[in-house]
Amino acid sequence: MSQEYGADQIQILEGLEAVRKRPGMYIGSTSSRGLHHLVYEIVDNAVDEALAGYCDSIEVTVNEDNSITVKDDGRGIPVGIQKKAGIPAVEVAFTMLHAGGKFGGGGYKVSGGLHGVGASVVNALSSWLEVEIRQEGKIYKQRYEKGKTVYSLKVIGECSEDEHGTVVSFLPDDTIFEETVYDYDTLKIRLRETAFLTKNLKIILRDDREEKHEHVFHYEGGIKEFVTYLNRSKTSLYNEVFYCEGMKDGIYLEIAMQHNDSYNENIYSFVNNINTPEGGTHLSGFKNGLTNTLNDYARKNKLLKDNESNLSGEDIREGLTAIISIKLEEPQFEGQTKQKLGNSEARGVVDSMLREQFTYFLEQNPNVAKIICEKSILAQRARDAARKARDLTRRKTALEGMALPGKLADCSDKNPENCEIYIVEGDSAGGSAKTARSRDTQAILPLRGKILNVEKARLDKIFANAEIRAMITAFGTGIHDDFDITKLRYHKIIIMADADVDGAHINTLLLTFLYRFMPELIKQGYVYLAQPPLYKIEKNKKSWYAYSDEELNAILKEIGRDGNNKIQRYKGLGEMDAQQLWETTMDPEHRILLRVSMDEETSSEIDLTFTTLMGDQVEPRREFIEANAKYVQNLDV
Repeated sequence: MSQEYGADQIQILEGLEAVRKRPGMYIGSTSSRGLHHLVYEIVDNAVDEALAGYCDSIEVTVNEDNSITVKDDGRGIPVGIQKKAGIPAVEVAFTMLHAGGKFGGGGYKVSGGLHGVGASVVNALSSWLEVEIRQEGKIYKQRYEKGKTVYSLKVIGECSEDEHGTVVSFLPDDTIFEETVYDYDTLKIRLRETAFLTKNLKIILRDDREEKHEHVFHYEGGIKEFVTYLNRSKTSLYNEVFYCEGMKDGIYLEIAMQHNDSYNENIYSFVNNINTPEGGTHLSGFKNGLTNTLNDYARKNKLLKDNESNLSGEDIREGLTAIISIKLEEPQFEGQTKQKLGNSEARGVVDSMLREQFTYFLEQNPNVAKIICEKSILAQRARDAARKARDLTRRKTALEGMALPGKLADCSDKNPENCEIYIVEGDSAGGSAKTARSRDTQAILPLRGKILNVEKARLDKIFANAEIRAMITAFGTGIHDDFDITKLRYHKIIIMADADVDGAHINTLLLTFLYRFMPELIKQGYVYLAQPPLYKIEKNKKSWYAYSDEELNAILKEIGRDGNNKIQRYKGLGEMDAQQLWETTMDPEHRILLRVSMDEETSSEIDLTFTTLMGDQVEPRREFIEANAKYVQNLDV
């Protein structure tokens, strides 16, 4: 990597005011997500130092006042005068937009930050920011408030000649952000992932607020350990995690993968440590290389007969957990969100390198190769059976005579934007809901009992399940390769279950199905959880509904606690008549709906949570429940 990193590598492109006026353009939103993004930008700058070979440790602290401190042992941001600006380079980096060491000039070969935008954007959106630099025996410091310099860079002390690094502390501006309280678990998930992707880098996360926490993330095995971590709630089909790395045409590539006994593929791709949830050329190269290599091996070793068709990519990737991480000097992303890589050269590099090293791995491990081929062949047979069953769920035209599910009480409005469908468990609740609903815009699909746990079933079993077929047909989108969001018949899919343990289990089963087979419905905000009331309070011929213990206590305080109070604790939706169900849970004017959302940045953790809760492994589930029991509210067993 280049050693050249001084004041003149910090280049100026334009000023800062626009950031405070339109923060969403720079960090996506001013919600909690944008708030946490500030931390990632400063951390990413430190990680860039690690990628360049100059930083071993990063410490991130959430301070008592909810400010953040990020400390690294990198080279320290340059303090010399930047010729074009006439001010210290560190001040340029923090006060001028599009100024940084990542625009050429040799500062960095590989970079994951916002290409120089990061530091100045964080500064612009903070009430105050302080930077302290240890470099060449001196300690430098500068402070900014709302992006403006408070005092010139000054020397505040001395340090040993071998001390070096940067400390950045900042307090997000509460006049800009809707939420200014940091969530420790959100930071933990992101920083753990960052440590996995940067071999040997140690990241320490501390929380100095009331509930003290500390986690140390340090993985000598890098992405190999990442795969082991993601597979910890599953049973691996073979012990060794396949790993390869190499450099070709200026692209550094790492791949780690291992099959498990589940039926879902979990593949995560990264470019310069940035998650690319929409994949791109590197992911295409991986899939192509993997499919061709295994088919070639299976043919050559007679594991596939001459009259059998080739294994598809989907067959081979069933139960595969894989990480593809590439680093290159000039990544080209499609769209501003950096969710898809566009560099055409990455496809060929990943394809050829994987073919070469995976072929060698299969030849050196014939038992493992046989296990992978056998699982893929079983997946192929199941997929053929599923294909036949899937045809039953595809919506046909009226001429072809395939109607909607018989149990569906559809709505009369045909504009999906106006329509919503309630998924209701149980005949009695379904009957009440059908009576209560607004027939114009509300459809009701009652389900009989708990649906199949898709985490433990192959595709053919899933398509054979009547309740799942009914949902697929009713929604109209199809699933997997057939999925088409434009055919969605309802813009609100509302899961309505009892407010008890069984209801929570039904919610989880349904969300698992939607997450695994129609994730776009969740990503685009079409999935909701109904919130039926927990209590009905009656007094002097008046009634109130409470949706939590806190609300119950507030109502009782308001109306007075005495012998005239009649409190009913609802055990299930079936206890309400149609009028009560409408008033409390279905009337758009008064109901409470929770929108189900998912963050692409934490997709690996979401996947792990579903696997832990719904998979075969008991021990990880027990650990999860023990760790999260303190967050449970209104548990009704």
